[in-house]
Amino acid sequence: MSPSPGSPSWGPLQGVKVVSCSTAQAGTVPWMLMADLGADVIKIEMPDGGDASRRMTVLPGKGSTFFETNNRGVKSVTLNLKTPEGRAILHKLAAKADIFGQNFRPGAAEKNGFGYEELRKLNPKLVYVSISGYGPKGPHAHLPGTDSMAQALGGIAEAYSMPGHKMRTGVVSVADETCAILAFGGALAALTHARTTGVGQKIDLSLLGGQIRLMGWTFTTAMWRDRNPVTGQARITGTPERPGISASFDDKNGKPLVFQLVGPENWKDAMTALGFWPKLKEAGFENLGVIIDNDAKRIELLALLDTLFATGMRDDWVAKLRGADIVSAPINTLLEASNDPDVLANGYVTHVDHPRHGKLKVHGTPWQFSETPAKPGIAPELGEHNAAVLGELGFSAADVADLRARKII
Repeated sequence: MSPSPGSPSWGPLQGVKVVSCSTAQAGTVPWMLMADLGADVIKIEMPDGGDASRRMTVLPGKGSTFFETNNRGVKSVTLNLKTPEGRAILHKLAAKADIFGQNFRPGAAEKNGFGYEELRKLNPKLVYVSISGYGPKGPHAHLPGTDSMAQALGGIAEAYSMPGHKMRTGVVSVADETCAILAFGGALAALTHARTTGVGQKIDLSLLGGQIRLMGWTFTTAMWRDRNPVTGQARITGTPERPGISASFDDKNGKPLVFQLVGPENWKDAMTALGFWPKLKEAGFENLGVIIDNDAKRIELLALLDTLFATGMRDDWVAKLRGADIVSAPINTLLEASNDPDVLANGYVTHVDHPRHGKLKVHGTPWQFSETPAKPGIAPELGEHNAAVLGELGFSAADVADLRARKII
């Protein structure tokens, strides 16, 4: 949708200034999202090689999928923070910033001159976002963290496990991304407070904390019942009086689909639409609630449905269920998801014209702003914005050349 006449052309975060000493994924995605929305984001990198993730998953002719996805739209400034001059420049940038982000191992920020207490003296309004693996407290607070570590501890490995199979962490970085999105929201909440009161603050987030939040109400149910959920091809929820089911099945060609019922009312409607009701009634499954506390009945019902779904085609099953107003969808692979008609129609996947790599298929934006639409950018070359950013701080071209010669930038 086009913005209204007289409104900014793009990005609701225009005017917001972010400085980030961050690497990897959870520490960079919050600021990439802000850059999509118009924020001025400066990424600090070491002069020698920069962020190590620049060299992760580099595809011929297309660059690093990792770095491009997580750092598009930001500016790259190189600073050697082991030098007094490098730290002084960082302090000047932080003094003008609204938000500062870092995800170094606990203690490293303080050691390198950009801890919260040091920066807040320069800028009392600063929102300081610190991302760690385990959180600032607890027996393992001092340890580094990764996506797999948080997935392992946070419960998602069990959530997607199959009975009789080994539990494992997933290929998609859900811990990193969840933490990043929470950091995005938390930073904006603190920025609202800072702009209202003039008082900044530090926000601590962790990969583990994000995963716990991601487990949602299923986590609450496990705690209240004091037992682990039933996992596998079906999510069985609720009580015998009000059962729910979300289950996946393969069609005759092995193509998977899912349908979900959140109560007993639509059970007969769904199964009738599929043509399954006579066989289910004959087998004693008129009432879905019989499977809630009866493992044998649950296994029997799922086996019967497996057989029935294997008699037809996925698209037909999904169409019949949707025609009966039942929630259903094909289970996409990542490539299928990238070409899904709803994904494309809403711009969740889009294209950018990259100056070095040509037309690239990329993430779009999950938001659709009516007045200030988002605009995805591209990831910067190492130190690409040194001259421009330092020029804004009052450094001349000669000063920048001198800093470069002395390997401070």
